[in-house]
Amino acid sequence: MADSTLAQLGAIAERRWGLLTTSQAESAGVSRKQLSRMASAGALERVAQGVYRISGAPRQDHEALYATWLALGGATTPRTPDGVAAAVAAGTTAALVHGIGDFLPDSFDFIVPARKGTRLADVRLRIRSLTRDEVIPVHGLPTLSVERTIADLVEIGTDTSLVADAVQDAVRTDRLTAPDRLATYLDRAAARQGSTGQSLVKDLFELAGAEPEGWHHA
Repeated sequence: MADSTLAQLGAIAERRWGLLTTSQAESAGVSRKQLSRMASAGALERVAQGVYRISGAPRQDHEALYATWLALGGATTPRTPDGVAAAVAAGTTAALVHGIGDFLPDSFDFIVPARKGTRLADVRLRIRSLTRDEVIPVHGLPTLSVERTIADLVEIGTDTSLVADAVQDAVRTDRLTAPDRLATYLDRAAARQGSTGQSLVKDLFELAGAEPEGWHHA
């Protein structure tokens, strides 16, 4: 095993939580057989199908999520014309990444810009066009913003009390900073109930028992 090969893989892995994929390795000229040998020698640790951790790199709190995102081609698939990543953590997965609410998702939820097949178990892919202001990196993972995450939870039919818990956490940690933007995101879901995004946000704040500073809407 050449030290230069390991150093090359290490340079790739250090960009993304100490992890790399077989696809990334092959693009760098390292074959699957070489990866297998390096894993057998203890230089790499296999953490998921086609995903390895450099030996000695610390385990991350959401390593399974990060490995899934990499396996989906998150680090190698080109961004959309609007500059949005090809796979974005959404729904309860995004809430988990932000640390808001009390969710224990049994699958990973991502938004992708076009139909995409996967053999990965417990992965939900939803097709939607996103704008750059709807997505932020959280520890390097493209994730719906806090406001967009809350709106997404509403849109997918999450229990309102659980959404309110997420709102409460977001407000109390000063991460829900654009309530008017949240109201805009909620307009479509509210319209189905004969209401408005502003009214729905007000209801959520009341249910959460918390509202962001500067929120003065009636």
